[in-house]
Amino acid sequence: MPLQAQVKSVLSGDTLVLCSVGNPAQERTLSLAFVSAPRIRREGDEPFAFESRDFLRRLVVGKVVQFQVYYKIPTGVNREYGTVILQNREQLPDLLVAEGWAKLRDDAGRKDESEAGSQLLEKLQALEARAKADEKGVWGTKGGNVETSYEMLDAKAFLEEWKGKSIDAIVEKVLSGDRLIVRLMPTPTRHVQTMLLIAGIRAPSTKRTNPDGAEQAAEAFGPEAHQFVDSRLMQRTVAVTILGISPGGQLVGSVKHPMGSIAEFVLKAGLARCTDHHSTMLGSEMGTLRQAEKHAKDNKLGLFRGHVAQRTTGGEVEVTVSRVWSGDTFTLRNRTGNEKRVNLSSVRQPKPSDPKQSPFGEEAKEFMRKRFIGKHVKVTTDGKRPPSDGFPEREMVTLKQGNNNAALMLIENGYGSVIRHRMDDPDRSPIYDELLAAEEAAQKDGKGMWAAKTPAAKAYVDHSESLEKAKRQMTLLSRQKKVPAVVDFVKSGSRFTILIPRENAKLTFVLGGIRAPRSARNENEKSEPFGQEAHDYANRRCLQRDVEIDVEDNDKVGGFIGTLYINRENFAKLLLEEGLASVHAYSAEKSGNANELFAAEQRAKDARKGMWHDYDPAQDAEDGADNVDESHATNGTSNGDSSVSIQPRKVDYRDVVITHVDGETGHLKLQQIGTGTSALQSLMDSFRKFHLNKANAQPLPGAPKAGDVVAAQFSADGEWYRARIRRNDRDNKQADVLYIDYGNSETLKWDRLRPLTQSEFSTARVKPQAIDAVLSLVQLPGNQDYVRDFVEFVMEAAQGGAKQLIANVDAQDPGTGQLSVTLLESVEAAGKGESVNREVVREGLGMVPKKLKAWERGLTKELEGLRAAQKEAMEGRRGMWEYGDLTED
Repeated sequence: MPLQAQVKSVLSGDTLVLCSVGNPAQERTLSLAFVSAPRIRREGDEPFAFESRDFLRRLVVGKVVQFQVYYKIPTGVNREYGTVILQNREQLPDLLVAEGWAKLRDDAGRKDESEAGSQLLEKLQALEARAKADEKGVWGTKGGNVETSYEMLDAKAFLEEWKGKSIDAIVEKVLSGDRLIVRLMPTPTRHVQTMLLIAGIRAPSTKRTNPDGAEQAAEAFGPEAHQFVDSRLMQRTVAVTILGISPGGQLVGSVKHPMGSIAEFVLKAGLARCTDHHSTMLGSEMGTLRQAEKHAKDNKLGLFRGHVAQRTTGGEVEVTVSRVWSGDTFTLRNRTGNEKRVNLSSVRQPKPSDPKQSPFGEEAKEFMRKRFIGKHVKVTTDGKRPPSDGFPEREMVTLKQGNNNAALMLIENGYGSVIRHRMDDPDRSPIYDELLAAEEAAQKDGKGMWAAKTPAAKAYVDHSESLEKAKRQMTLLSRQKKVPAVVDFVKSGSRFTILIPRENAKLTFVLGGIRAPRSARNENEKSEPFGQEAHDYANRRCLQRDVEIDVEDNDKVGGFIGTLYINRENFAKLLLEEGLASVHAYSAEKSGNANELFAAEQRAKDARKGMWHDYDPAQDAEDGADNVDESHATNGTSNGDSSVSIQPRKVDYRDVVITHVDGETGHLKLQQIGTGTSALQSLMDSFRKFHLNKANAQPLPGAPKAGDVVAAQFSADGEWYRARIRRNDRDNKQADVLYIDYGNSETLKWDRLRPLTQSEFSTARVKPQAIDAVLSLVQLPGNQDYVRDFVEFVMEAAQGGAKQLIANVDAQDPGTGQLSVTLLESVEAAGKGESVNREVVREGLGMVPKKLKAWERGLTKELEGLRAAQKEAMEGRRGMWEYGDLTED
């Protein structure tokens, strides 16, 4: 009675290895009755041996067949001989003999004398006679010789010839889940049989015997990985792409059968892990393999059955780069002003301990400084590296500006190397394979620290080291105007360390014309009032920024006195406008900037900013009463009637950031930069620490009421902020809240609210920082689509709230306190008639009101400019004017 089995492999044209369908480990060898085929031998194949075996291999390997044993020969292996019935009911050895790939044995008649055996023998004799006559298979007169090499004599030469090319191959043996013996067939008559490592994966090892005879046990899931690959690839035809050579000299390549890459299937089953060593060989294909591995991890398959998914650390957050410490380390500042130090994931700056790399450390830092300092970027936390080697815990991040990835830029330009991670490292970059490929390309091209020649490290000469050196350099610098420089360090609000790259010069630079209060130089010193605020402001605005300097004089200790320009603005003037410095009259007059500096100081006094918070104008009037020029008594009019004089526009400049624009009304929420925001930053630091403490996680004692001030957890970033209840929904246990320091609102469940009873966080201690404002002389369209466009336009101009603007306060509603403002990018822009208000009207996203208030009618120059912008928008059919003049009756 026929038995059933699956064909595992074919040893030659007449011998098969069968295995149990239900238990693949149970095997038996069956030779076909009455016939013999040419033998494949290491010392040299018999003619037509490969063709004979290949005909049978293609016919039966991997298929379920029926077989019947006719006789056995009691030799050492007790071999069985019989017939095989295929699924299409064809029989072996009949088909082999008919195609000429097997011959009848000389002693065939003596093997089995049964009636069935005799009938089969007669049939085979007839088939053989016909094959001979037709010169089929082994009876042919041409071909039959295949040259097979069983040793790879020159793997490097073979790689050079075939790298990246697909070669037909047969898997002769599966050693483990990632190692195969393959017959590579570059040509029909030239074959190479060698070991091949499957690229991109590392599978657990199987049980093996070491050269010393000791037996080494299999690793966990090693047998399963072997069986998985063996059942799918053993003696199958595959396409092998040679990619490289391992350190041990074995070929590394991808293996694809008709269903796809075997590596991907092994990884999906959880029977192997990705290996980084092959990443650069595979290129973009490595990403597919990592996704397959992730599938196994997510489903806890095989090797990953105990896998614990890494806790996500939040999505992208918009921040500003406030300092570049090195090629891979940055300090980032968020919108609330809080700063943290981070490292780029999976990359390392040039090693200071490596003589070849260390000269590139400063180059790497400068490369990143030029591209990222002061820029608004998006950052994603990839993980945290625990404390080690004296370093504290470090946050590892991916930092992007637009489509530019900071780590990738560093590696592509040869200013860093890629960290080789352990398999279980949780802080790996999501573009790790791209980084490895970029590093290999940089090394190949000799970029940066991979160049053949190491440059000498750049050394700056410190010209402030002595007064004598300073005076010599002063002679050179005083002849130049607006010398390009970089602020390397901020010593105080008005004192800096400056680098001048083109001169290789380093100097201490002091702002002329002002005096800024001193900040503490160490923990034992005490700052002068507003000294630390001035220092912090200078750090935020100037540290590591590209600036321009005019040098005017030297001080007594080798410092250089002069004017520092940042973004073309005099930084001394900016300090004065914030109330963080006072004018030094003598040096101001000497610098030629006296009028500008005195005007800036006066604006700070009028706004009671900083050190002028308790300013009394009457005191100034008393001090200057005796010096009044009588020619100004009538305010410039000939008859002394001031009532008929034209009053200039009120100038009340304030540095602001836009934190929110209402999508329905178009009202702005502003934060005025100064002591209020400094206090808010300090409050938020304490607020965050307070709410991180689980002991303070107290729910509301009852249902909140409209008007209550509470702590609310913002849904976008999970942080806690001060908020006011606007409306309460008792049925759904949720409330509408307004964030009083930023102006935005949302609906939150009660469990995301906490009581705000602590005095240090109260509105009495730090008043709400969100100021309600509207654009002066601008009326918004009635169509909500255009209002939404207006919101997007203004937020884009404000760079999502990250850009500091200047608001001139034109008026304030005495009832609501709402400000009417003209938004400017700089004070100089006001002189040129440029403003955000005018751009809004020019884009057709607002119009000049027909009915004007009394104070609005006085702004004749501004009205003229806005009406010209409106005319331009109407003629260009922009925004609300796209369908014509909607003000016509």
